[in-house]
Amino acid sequence: MILRASWWSGLPPAAGSAVMATGIISVGLHLLGHETASRAALALAVAAWLALAADFAVRLFSQRSRWESEADTPPALTAVAATCVLGTRLALLDQTFLAVCLLVLGVVLWLVLLPAVVRHWGHRMPGAVFLVCVATQAIAVLSGTLAAVLPARPLCVVALVFFCLGLALYAAALARFDVANLRTGAGDQWVAGGSLAISALAGAKLVAAPLYGGASHDALRTVTLIVLALDLAWYLVLLLAEVRWPRPRYDVRRWATVFPMGMTAVAALSVSTAARIPWLEGLGRVLLWIAVAAWLCVCAGAVRAALRPAAAARSPR
Repeated sequence: MILRASWWSGLPPAAGSAVMATGIISVGLHLLGHETASRAALALAVAAWLALAADFAVRLFSQRSRWESEADTPPALTAVAATCVLGTRLALLDQTFLAVCLLVLGVVLWLVLLPAVVRHWGHRMPGAVFLVCVATQAIAVLSGTLAAVLPARPLCVVALVFFCLGLALYAAALARFDVANLRTGAGDQWVAGGSLAISALAGAKLVAAPLYGGASHDALRTVTLIVLALDLAWYLVLLLAEVRWPRPRYDVRRWATVFPMGMTAVAALSVSTAARIPWLEGLGRVLLWIAVAAWLCVCAGAVRAALRPAAAARSPR
């Protein structure tokens, strides 16, 4: 009870990035053929998503003022991204019905949350501002994934619309991003690159779709490669910033570091297949294991943070 009251109920909306990070690690492990480890990560992502969904519902119906104060902040959009990332992994397991349900839920959440977030945008914002792009592209990725097993045309159109909208939102978010966050950020500064990574993954889904051919296919392929190159450039800049200004202490926003790492790996692997660029597969493999190592480090920090309140409560006064 102590742990639940003092830690779990106090988690901010940014905690949804833990589901995003774990879900994309599961996708990456699946792409590399490590199915047992992938399903283990999926089980953790599902458990975390269900717990956070329950907490979301409690705040919506029992703590309405708190829910409203959090719903117009960028981290609230982790609800959309986490839902769609989880749906993408389930779609790869041929759990089409569940994936479609999560797509519908993701779109509904996006329609509710995104306008509120954008209305309350400011200037010199942290990396979480890029979640407007991540949430939008997560819908594009799930739509593109489902297009492989369901009627492709409507889903490909949805994926293309959200892909283009996501890129526009990225440009708008970039104009509001505080570059000083590279030095002071607690982890969510990585979303600046992660939003491009998920955009590249969405582009890869469109490049692989049978609906687009000829000039459309070439244009999508070119845009996807440019977006991936920009993502890799961001990855290098963010990594150098971590070396220059180390931030070793755990923060829940560190899950927003793991997610871009894992997403960049998955994007490289997917673009390699869709655009037929073999060397990107090797890069993706290396980046995925780096992301797995980061996931383990952040997970250890999260466990310590969860246990700390209980340990403090048991200590003599």
